[in-house]
Amino acid sequence: MSDTRIETDSMGEMEVPADVLYGAQTARARESFPTVNWKMLSHFIWALGLVKRTAADIHKQAGRLDARLADAIMQAAEEVMSGKVGLEHFPVDIFQTGSGTTMNMNANEVIANRACQLLGGSAGDHSLVHPNDHVNMGQSSNDVIPTAIHVATAAAVGEQLAPALEALRDALAEKAREFDDVVKIGRTHLMDAVPVRLGQEFAGYAAQVDGALKAMAAGVERLCELPIGGTAVGTGLNAPPGFGQEVCRALAEETHLPLVVAPSHFAAQGARDASVFMSGALKTTAIAMGKIASDIRLLGSGPRCGLGELVLPATQPGSSIMPGKVNPVICESVVQVACQVVGCDAAITAGATGGVGGILELNVATPLIAANLLMSVGLLGNVARVFADKCIVGLAANRQRCEQFVEQSLAMVTALVPEIGYDAAADIAEAACAAGKTIRQICLDRGVLDEKKLNELLDARGQTGP
Repeated sequence: MSDTRIETDSMGEMEVPADVLYGAQTARARESFPTVNWKMLSHFIWALGLVKRTAADIHKQAGRLDARLADAIMQAAEEVMSGKVGLEHFPVDIFQTGSGTTMNMNANEVIANRACQLLGGSAGDHSLVHPNDHVNMGQSSNDVIPTAIHVATAAAVGEQLAPALEALRDALAEKAREFDDVVKIGRTHLMDAVPVRLGQEFAGYAAQVDGALKAMAAGVERLCELPIGGTAVGTGLNAPPGFGQEVCRALAEETHLPLVVAPSHFAAQGARDASVFMSGALKTTAIAMGKIASDIRLLGSGPRCGLGELVLPATQPGSSIMPGKVNPVICESVVQVACQVVGCDAAITAGATGGVGGILELNVATPLIAANLLMSVGLLGNVARVFADKCIVGLAANRQRCEQFVEQSLAMVTALVPEIGYDAAADIAEAACAAGKTIRQICLDRGVLDEKKLNELLDARGQTGP
């Protein structure tokens, strides 16, 4: 038995491996485009299958598609969504047709060929199920692919990223409560500053993550406007009246997202503004998480010759040569993810820019944008969960170290300024630095203030506010 079969498209015949469900156009794409083994993520394939299943159901209800044929297409699409029809049937790299036509046709061919099998026929029998006439009915790659991007990203944020960020925010907020009585020295420009409570620092971190969640929500709101129904250029040619609205209603019911037809098909198809907006929210999230991780890594530096104000959970040995060394590896992984997401945002921004990807009625960097957007969501969701579980939850404060630094800090003199003036306070700080003494000791030596007043002013907890 031959291990290949012959499939045809508008350009003629192509040999296709016998055991795959894709067809001639996908096989051509495999030969045409560079292979770097960067495939589209499964969440996007799920969304593409969902759009195809929904379209077939709507055409069936309207009588435009034979019920038996529609049922087979819907079942095949469901198998794509569930992963029963695996990713090996979607072999084309990200760097392909700029509109995503290859991805759309890959899905059309796979679903059509699987539907043929379900109907008792053979893969490639276009007289039974046609990838364009039946699976792609009323659609164009130019409205289907961005629709799938929006649905996939909005769903991934809701299922993966938002819950992970909520868990991280809550873990940071819990540490803020636990550390609220720990007074430490603040630092600006990496130099000693006035006291702050460790709990206040962590409350700030929790607020950063909460702000990221609000940015995510705004991004999802933008993504919920879908271009489906606009077909090739936004005019809706060959789509039945009301088709886009019906698809959005069905998709909204399936995903529990507030999906609606975009107010302007021309904006939704000619530009990737919603994706850029969402990417900006993801970048903001990445930068916030990277800052938090870097701070925690610095505050935990040591354990004896660094700041040492935090004790980080030991995750794994930190050196192949230095026994007993433990590194802040979870924080480092967060920082690396943050860098990658910033890079993804740069690629998305470039791909959406006029003259590069966004040209007239179509964006021709759509697969690149899709891949980077979904990569960012997945990376941030995974690392946020790990950051919370393997680092934040197990953090401990080195209270003794914090107290020592507060007493030694020259910035404690700041609290004396209202009583003795800036210049006198500066002189005390300089004297303390030169003598290797604390501000308290210099003040007592010089009799600057009575001891009761001095203790009142140098009360570090009182300097940190309510």
